[in-house]
Order: sequence, then C-alpha cells, then structure tokens
Amino acid sequence: MSGITREPAEPDAFDVFAKACPSRGTLEHVTGRWGSLVLGALYEGSLRFNELRRRVDGVSEKMLSQTLHALERDGLVLREAQPVNPPRVDYELTPLGRQVAERLLALIHCVEGAMGDVLAARERYDTARGAR
Repeated sequence: MSGITREPAEPDAFDVFAKACPSRGTLEHVTGRWGSLVLGALYEGSLRFNELRRRVDGVSEKMLSQTLHALERDGLVLREAQPVNPPRVDYELTPLGRQVAERLLALIHCVEGAMGDVLAARERYDTARGAR
C-alpha cells in the first residue's frame, strides 16, 4: 500500500475490512451517493432541510431525511431545532464531520478535475467493445 501508514494494531482497533467492524457502516454512510454530497454541501455552511435538498440536486425528501439521520447518529451532522413558529431546523457539520468532509471534497475535486480523462477512457472502452 503506497502512501498509507497505519499505527500498530491495538487489541480494540477498528478495521473497516473486517465484516463485523462498525466502521464499515459509517464508511457506507459517508461514501454513499447522498452522504458524500450532503457532507460536501454542509461544508459550505449551515443549511435548512429544503436548502440542502435544493443544493443536493436529485435527492428525494425521504433519502435526504434518512441520510441526515444516519450522519447525525454517526456524529458527523448536528441537527439544531430553533424554538420559533413555524419550526426551523438547521443542519451543520460537527468538527468530526468537517474533518471527513474536507477529505471527501479533496476526492470530489480530484474526480471533477479528471472528468475529461474519464470521459475519454469511457469512449475508448465503449468503442473497443462495440457499445452504443
């Protein structure tokens, strides 16, 4: 593994490659389609539910709600209900959420910057295999 260093394993160390490790579920929440986009959007600042839904184009209300619950449970997102009428709920990243989002945004920017190469590779692949 190039570039990846790990501390010596402790008896209680987490290992995402182990089937029963709880870190695997959190990794799924963070790297799933909606989790990564929600974390990236919230990195820009606190947003209300509908603002977040507009920012993460294509997410359904149900999926956004489920994603926010999972990220809140994992300690990455803070849900703050304001005592006003009508009710107001704001979502923002916790310090841990900001750490994770920074790393995700680096990956997102890497992918966005490489899309010319990706699209060319897809074209070569599809041409070589006679795809439509």
